[in-house]
Amino acid sequence: MNDTVDKLVVFLAKRDGIDKLVKTFQYVSKLVNYQVEISNPNIAVRAKKWEVASGLSRKAFRTGRFLTGFNAIRRAPGSNKTFQFLAVLANAGEMVYFFFDHFLWLSRIEVLDPKLARRMSFISAFGESFGYIFFIISDLILLREGVRKQRKIVMEKPSDSDEEVKKLRIDRTMRLMGVAANVADLIIAVADIEPNPFCNHAITLGISGLVSAWAGWYRNWPS
Repeated sequence: MNDTVDKLVVFLAKRDGIDKLVKTFQYVSKLVNYQVEISNPNIAVRAKKWEVASGLSRKAFRTGRFLTGFNAIRRAPGSNKTFQFLAVLANAGEMVYFFFDHFLWLSRIEVLDPKLARRMSFISAFGESFGYIFFIISDLILLREGVRKQRKIVMEKPSDSDEEVKKLRIDRTMRLMGVAANVADLIIAVADIEPNPFCNHAITLGISGLVSAWAGWYRNWPS
């Protein structure tokens, strides 16, 4: 599959693909709103509406997504007890995040009491940040193990290590993209849990959102 249009069609057929595209819209519009808020209020209002609509659309797309975390816990993933433990904690946090995100969405569109939005946002963001911490820890451990394995392969059989090293490098790149996305999303979650001038600044949120979205593009783009 070498044609870019073919790859784009496959990418957008995935729920994660659509999510990353709309997430790009959401955080580009946030940065546009910040940039022109004073100089061009009319464009700023339009950008804000695009940001809000994109955010609500992403929540609708994620309906039922909490079952992914539930299924991962049910299957007890991981090559050993340590990774199984980390996977359970990470997926439990993600499950809480996506489950309460449903109620946040319904309160934002006023199907439920809009007053619930703040509470649902806090619970969802707390579960999100909790899960991301353990996803990050797992990836960092695997990155370290991958580097050690690569060094061992190169030392033991330098003449025919190219293919194995290539696979390890691809895996390392994917994990680095995962760490980047999870750290960026963790910053966004902290902005909901404990608002502060750094995490809640439009530029911090905008850049974090785009880092997460573009890392997701990279990881989900068909090879």
